[in-house]
Amino acid sequence: MALPESSEVPSWGRPSFRVGSGAGSRIFAVVGTHPNLPHTLVFKPDIEERRALIEDARFFSPPYAGAGGWLAIGIDPPKIDWVELAELIETSYRQVALKRQVALLGTRPSR
Repeated sequence: MALPESSEVPSWGRPSFRVGSGAGSRIFAVVGTHPNLPHTLVFKPDIEERRALIEDARFFSPPYAGAGGWLAIGIDPPKIDWVELAELIETSYRQVALKRQVALLGTRPSR
């Protein structure tokens, strides 16, 4: 929720994370979308990064969203690399946010 103008909105019975508000909001991450893997994160990677990520066995093309270039990763808490997960989410945000929203990332305090 530290990303500019982001919010959590329940969709399809799952938490989705969006940038913007109202009808113009855009999803940049969804949790728990795979019926056999309830603990997953779906995100939109950079097109160049997608090629490398899909070669990693931890990532898979999720039903429906995969056709649009989205990927998913299991988020089993004991095994999560939280820094990597934060990077994937921020990259996804950058893929769907407006230029002015992406520009606001530069004004955030560093972690």
